[in-house]
Order: sequence, then C-alpha cells, then structure tokens
Amino acid sequence: MGLNTSVEAPLPVGEVSRLIGGWIDRLGAVWVEGQITQLSRRPGAGVVFLTLRDPSYDISINVTCYRQVFDAVADVVSEGARVVVHAKPEWYAPRGQLSLRAAEIRPVGIGELLARLEQLKRALGAEGLFALDRKKPLPFLPQLIGLVCGRASAAERDVLENARRRWPAVRFEVRNVAVQGVRAVPQVIQAVKELDAHEDVDVIVVARGGGSVEDLLPFSDEQLVRAVADCRTPVVSAIGHEPDSPLLDLVADLRASTPTDAAKKVVPDVGEELERVRGLRDRALRCVRGLLEREERGLAHALGRPVMEHPQRMVEVREEELAALLARSRRTLGHLLDRADSELSHTRARVRALSPAATMERGYAVLQRADGSVVRDPVEVAVDEELRARVAAGEFRVRRTADPA
Repeated sequence: MGLNTSVEAPLPVGEVSRLIGGWIDRLGAVWVEGQITQLSRRPGAGVVFLTLRDPSYDISINVTCYRQVFDAVADVVSEGARVVVHAKPEWYAPRGQLSLRAAEIRPVGIGELLARLEQLKRALGAEGLFALDRKKPLPFLPQLIGLVCGRASAAERDVLENARRRWPAVRFEVRNVAVQGVRAVPQVIQAVKELDAHEDVDVIVVARGGGSVEDLLPFSDEQLVRAVADCRTPVVSAIGHEPDSPLLDLVADLRASTPTDAAKKVVPDVGEELERVRGLRDRALRCVRGLLEREERGLAHALGRPVMEHPQRMVEVREEELAALLARSRRTLGHLLDRADSELSHTRARVRALSPAATMERGYAVLQRADGSVVRDPVEVAVDEELRARVAAGEFRVRRTADPA
C-alpha cells in the first residue's frame, strides 16, 4: 500500500527504515553466488562476517552466518574463494544497511567453474568475438607498447627486459594493476581502456606469470573479454598458463605462451633484423652484379659482330649503291631529255611547215578588212574599199579600184 506523504507531512528516517525492514522481512531465502573478499572470524564469537563481491559488476554485500555454518566449509573456503550461499535478506534498521543471513555455504568447485567458463566461451564465440577475421595485425616495430601487469611482478620484468634486449629503443607505457582477486577485473579493464585511448600506444600487452585456475578467473571475465574485443589497438594476451587457456587468449589479437614470448612476438630482434638487412643487401648486390655481367656479355657479343667491328663498311656499301643509282638516274634523265629535244625539234618543224608565216614567205599575202576579217571572196570587197595586206616582211594598204573584167 502506498504511503501518504507530502512536504508538510514527511516520514522520519527511522520510520522509512522500519518500513523497508518490514518489506525485506517478507522476502524469502535466495541462493547467491559471489567471491569472498573479507572474512572475519573472531575467536569465541558465535557469528562470522563475510563480504561477497561480484567482480563483473563491482558490487559487494555483507553476509553473516552462525559459526557452525561456516565451520562446515572452513577447511576449503578462504578469502578469494567463490561460493554459493543460501541466505535470507535482512535489514538493519539503525544503520539502514542491507545484509544476508546465511544458512548454508557451498564452495564452487573447479569442475563447475570450468563448465561455466565453457558455457560462456560458447556464448561469446557465437557472437563472433573469437573470429579470426576480426583480429588485427601487430605493427612491425611499435614505438610505444602499453603493458598491463602486476606491480613489481616477474611478468613485468620479463617483458621489459626481453623487449629492450631485442630492441633497445622501444618505449613502454606501464599500468600496474591487481592481476588476481576481486579488484583485478575493474582495474585491468580500466588500464586497457586508458591505453587504448592513448594515441601513441601501438600495441597493448596484458601479462601475468601463470597461476591456478582460480587465480586466472579475472582473465575469463565477460566484461574484460568484451572490453578487449572493443579495442582499436591490437591486444596481446600473455597470461602464461598453458594447460587452461583463459578467454582473454581467445579474444586477443595474438596469444603469447609467456610474458617472455610476448616480448619476442611484439618487438623484433635488432640483431636478427640487421642480419636480415645484410642478407637482403648481399642478395641485391648479387642481383645487380649478375645483371651487369649479363649486360656486359651481351654488349661484348654485339660489339663482336662485323657491323660493329667495321661500321664504315655499311656506309661504303651504301655509298657504292648510291653512286650507281645516281649514275643510272643521270643516264635515264639524259635519255629522256635527248628524246624530248628530238620530239620538240620535229614538232617545231611541223608547226613551221603548217603555219601561215611559212606560206607568206613563199609570196602569199593575207587581205584583211578594216574590222580585221580576212577576205576570202572578191565579192566581199567593195570598189574603193581600203584593205590591209599582210606579207612575210610586214603589211601595207591596198584599195580596190574596179571590178575585174
């Protein structure tokens, strides 16, 4: 039933706390799974205090139980262990604090953990988070490497020393985090996100020097797996645990068996690269020398040909051919000119023989009237009409005096 409250008639804090406690008292018992982060067992005390934490959501809740309940599992349960608790929610009204009253505690076995990891592995694999086509290639020579590892750990030392031994100029951006326990997942996720947002970081290495299945559980956390899958920067997993591969190995762009192996795979060896450069240089020199020798042999073969030994011989042959063609063309042109001259002389003689001038040289004359027309018939000329007479040596005027008898 809703409460009738207003600004003028508010409820006291104690009343609100009492009402919340009454509502929680009506709740039944539930089974809760979590990781024990704090354990308080005071000598002689009849109550044991626990803190259960969910690493995936970074949430904790207090748990209390009678000593005999905890003593039943005290030999196999300690801080950091995962347990399943059958408990009833309780509300402590004076402090306004929620807690659980445990009636039974059961440790989570390795087999059950592995089964849950396998189920999570199949679910994430079905989403494509482990697909090979989404993995990004590592840069050949990273200028800045992001390293996520435990503080002053052997994994950090192995990665830094081996990487600098292989390439002394390499630089690191190190993020020291908890690599096991309840704080491992949020710290590793935060470190990975920070390095992924760093513009100069070329590759991220998440390293740890192995451990038990329980110790490596943070590296199979779903939130961490998804955070690595969302990275734009290539991520290398170097957990160093061969028998059981955490899910981080599957989602990472490259898996290294150990931190030392990660340094070898991320950073090239300067000695090997120099040797490779020398090998390529020698190979290039051999190729160039072989090409030059082949071209020299071809040039010597070309120079050994007669046309190259006596290049003027070709000019001399062509000179003789040109002289012969020139003489032939001159003879041909001379014959053509002689024949044309002869034909012209004959034509000119025929023209002269047929021309009126030749006729007039034999004593003939041409009579023309004043309009220039030639007189061909005497009847065409009138009496006293003046005519022009043209002869071989010139012309003169004539006049018709009378008709012929």
